[in-house]
Amino acid sequence: MLSVEARPYIDASVPVLREHGVTITRTFYKNMFEEHPELTNIFNMGNQANGAQQQSLAAAVFAYAANIDNPDVLAPVVSRIVHKHASVGITAQHYPIVGRHLLGAIQQTLGDAASPELLSAWGEAYGMLADAFIAEERKLYESADMEPGYMREMRVLSVNDESSEVRSFVLTSADDSTLRSFVPGQYVSVAVVLPTGQRQLRQYSLSDSPGNNQVRISVKREAPGAETPAGVVSNWLHDNVKAGDILQVTPPFGDFTPDTESDEPIVLLSAGVGITPMISALNRIADVNPGRKVIFAHAARSPEYHAHRQDLARALETMQALEVVTFYEILSDEYKVLADVQEGRMQIEALPEWSYADTKVYMCGPVPFMQAQWIALVAKGVPPARIYREVFGPDLLDTLQ
Repeated sequence: MLSVEARPYIDASVPVLREHGVTITRTFYKNMFEEHPELTNIFNMGNQANGAQQQSLAAAVFAYAANIDNPDVLAPVVSRIVHKHASVGITAQHYPIVGRHLLGAIQQTLGDAASPELLSAWGEAYGMLADAFIAEERKLYESADMEPGYMREMRVLSVNDESSEVRSFVLTSADDSTLRSFVPGQYVSVAVVLPTGQRQLRQYSLSDSPGNNQVRISVKREAPGAETPAGVVSNWLHDNVKAGDILQVTPPFGDFTPDTESDEPIVLLSAGVGITPMISALNRIADVNPGRKVIFAHAARSPEYHAHRQDLARALETMQALEVVTFYEILSDEYKVLADVQEGRMQIEALPEWSYADTKVYMCGPVPFMQAQWIALVAKGVPPARIYREVFGPDLLDTLQ
């Protein structure tokens, strides 16, 4: 519980963080990496380069300050971050480093406005948050029966093009030992050593049903954008990895786990490479309950960019109650005649109707896509508590702000 003395300073920080949050987090990362360059082997330096990590941390700090007395709101955020931390090997020893540089960045950014009382209050609040993370991460490591940072060697069984920019890699243990099971929706971290010598970790959703002592990840080749660099790890994997190669991979983590085991109807929405955890869930349902009612909607730029179309075709062959609707922004004449294909971006109104009040909806894709679908779903009468989402990369926590 935050002390009575600290509370007014945390409450007063909310508008300050709105205004200066990104500046604070940019300063934080810059100073921390200068003093601890070894941490660049843990943090996603691609997200550092494009600014997403700084924005995400700013949003997280703001959300924490704004909801410090509302643990029910913060719990899902803590769970998501804890799984991400475990997937990259964060330990209790990292938290004092982060705390010292976070307080230093607040002081450096706010100057005289960062009074000793304000810094003391944030030191207390950060300590509470760090203790919560450390405790939950310890539980997660213990339940996984692993030491922080553990990775195993995985052999690549096959490499397959799933679309013009998505390539899948089927993996098994290099020593043929039994793999730890996973739940559809979870991800693994893959470590690569780049030509520069820098080690980087990236998380990739498992994109097939569990079983056969193998897993599949699907990797989008991240091309450079107008203001963002190319994805160094995704491009390295596309350009270098072939069948027979060995990769360093963590056990599965992640708390986004669509309900694949019940008989209740389910709605799965995705866009772009966000289809990967949804295909894992769909393939699992096809294995264990092919008669279950499923609405599967996906949005892609065009058919060439639509990954895992073969998985969808196989599911349609075996699942009589599966309804698939696809949205293409660019639609050629040959596809315009298909009843299950729509032109443009995903519209909830174009989907088959379902019992909006009591059906779980899962979605994954770019943040703007999920923001738009969230608004449309709620307008249709879907309770927010029945909407679940997975965010690739840093989560801007828009639903908490």
